[in-house]
Amino acid sequence: MAPPSEPRFRESVDRMFAKAVALMDLAPGLAEKIRVCNATYTVRFGVRLRGKIETFTGYRSVHSEHMEPVKGGIRYALAVSQDEVEALAALMTYKCALVEAPFGGSKGGLCIDPRAWDVHELEQITRRFAYELIKRDLISPSQNVPAPDMGTGAREMAWIADQYQRMHTTDINAHACVTGKPLNAGGISGRVEATGRGVQYALREFFRHPEDVARAGLSGLLDGKRAIVQGLGNVGYHAARFLSEEDGVRVIGVAEHDGGIWNPEGIDIEALRHWITANGGVQGFPGGTYLMDGAVLLEEDCDILIPAALEGVITRENAPRIRAPLIIEAANGPVTAGADHILSERGTVIIPDLYANAGGVTVSYFEWVKNLGHIRFGRMQRRQEEARHQLVVDELERLSHEMGNTWTLSPGFKERYLRGADELELVRSGLDDTMRTAYQSMREVWHGRPDVPDLRMAAYMVAIERVAASYHAKGL
Repeated sequence: MAPPSEPRFRESVDRMFAKAVALMDLAPGLAEKIRVCNATYTVRFGVRLRGKIETFTGYRSVHSEHMEPVKGGIRYALAVSQDEVEALAALMTYKCALVEAPFGGSKGGLCIDPRAWDVHELEQITRRFAYELIKRDLISPSQNVPAPDMGTGAREMAWIADQYQRMHTTDINAHACVTGKPLNAGGISGRVEATGRGVQYALREFFRHPEDVARAGLSGLLDGKRAIVQGLGNVGYHAARFLSEEDGVRVIGVAEHDGGIWNPEGIDIEALRHWITANGGVQGFPGGTYLMDGAVLLEEDCDILIPAALEGVITRENAPRIRAPLIIEAANGPVTAGADHILSERGTVIIPDLYANAGGVTVSYFEWVKNLGHIRFGRMQRRQEEARHQLVVDELERLSHEMGNTWTLSPGFKERYLRGADELELVRSGLDDTMRTAYQSMREVWHGRPDVPDLRMAAYMVAIERVAASYHAKGL
C-alpha cells in the first residue's frame, strides 16, 4: 500500500481547525463561517522594466472580518499561491485572537523573486502592487493593514505607506495603513526583532512551568539547553541571538539554504550572521563544521529545535527521525499535519506557530496604535517617572546620611532605577506580557481538559472560541 500523501499547507490548517472544533460546543454553521476564507483578490499588473512590460501576479486574502482592520503580512516569493495566502490568512485570524490583538486575519503575496530585480525596479513593482490594492481598500488604516513577511521588510513597507499617502492626501492616519515601517517613517522601536524576541519570551514562559518541561522529557532551566535553528533570516537570527546571549542557550546547529553549520560547543550567532551577509551563505564559516545538506541538522540530537524558515519542513517522511523533545515553531506551519500526528504520538512537545511567532503581529499592533495616537510611547510619562524615582533615591540617601552612612545603595542601582522606560523597553514589556498571558490561556486548556492532547489543539480552541465570541457579539 502506498504511504498517505502529505497534506498541503492549507489542508494542514483546515485539519487542525477541524480537530479543535470537534472538541468544542460550536454550531456547525458558525464553525464553517469561522473556517472559510471570506475573500481573495487576485491582481495581475504590468510594469515597464528593462525595455519591456513585465506582468506580475499578486494576492490579498481576507480570512475573517470578525474584527477590523484585518492584519497580515505581504510576502515576495516565487512559490506564492492563492492556497498558501489563504492558509496564512487563516493562521493570522487565529494568531491575533490568541494574543488578543484586535484584528481579523489577512495575508498578501506577490509571485516574484526579489533578488532578480534591483532596488529601483523593486520600488516600481511594489508601488504598482500597492496601488492595485489601495484603490480597492485592501490597504487601509481602518480596513486592511499589511506588514513585512518573507522577502519584504521595512523598505517595502515605507514604499507602500508613501503610495497610500499619495493617494489619500487628507488622511491624517495614513501612516497606520501598514506596519513594520522604518523608525523615521512612522515605525516603532523593537519591530524588526519582534518575532524573534517573541520566540525567546515563549520559551522563557514554557520553562517557568516544570510540569510542562517534564512533558517534553526535559528538566531544569532554559540556561544550558542545546538548540538547533533552521533558517537564520530575521526571525531565526534574532531568536538565536537573544537565546544564546541572554538565556545561556547553546546553539549547536544552524541550517541555511546552502548547507548547515554544526558545532557542539556552540556557534557565535553574530559572527555567522556577518559571514552570511558577506558571503551569501554559511559555506566556509570558520566557527563550525560545514554540512552540504543542512536539512540533516533537523534530525540531530538537541533539546530544542527551532524551525524558522518556510512551512512544511518537518513532514511525515522525516518526522520519525526528529530527535528534539521540544520544537518551537518560529516559522508559519513548519510541521505538517501528518508530521504533527507522528510527533505528538511520540510525546514530542510542540509550541505552535499560532503562539510562538505572534511577536511580530503583537508589536505591529503597538505600531498601529502609535500611528493612530500620533505620539511616541513613553514621551508623556518617562521624565515624570524618573522624577518620582529620584524622590525615593534622595530619601534613601538622606536616611543613610542620618544613620552615619552605615549602608549604601548597590553599585549601579541608582542609575538603573532612575532611568525611565523608553519606547523600546515599553514595547518589550508589552510583548513579554502578551506572550505570558497567551501561554497561560493555552496552558489552562491543555492541563484542564484530558481530551486536549497538546498545545496546538489548546491554542486553536482558545483562538476559535474568541473569534466565535466576536461573531456572537455581532449577532451571528
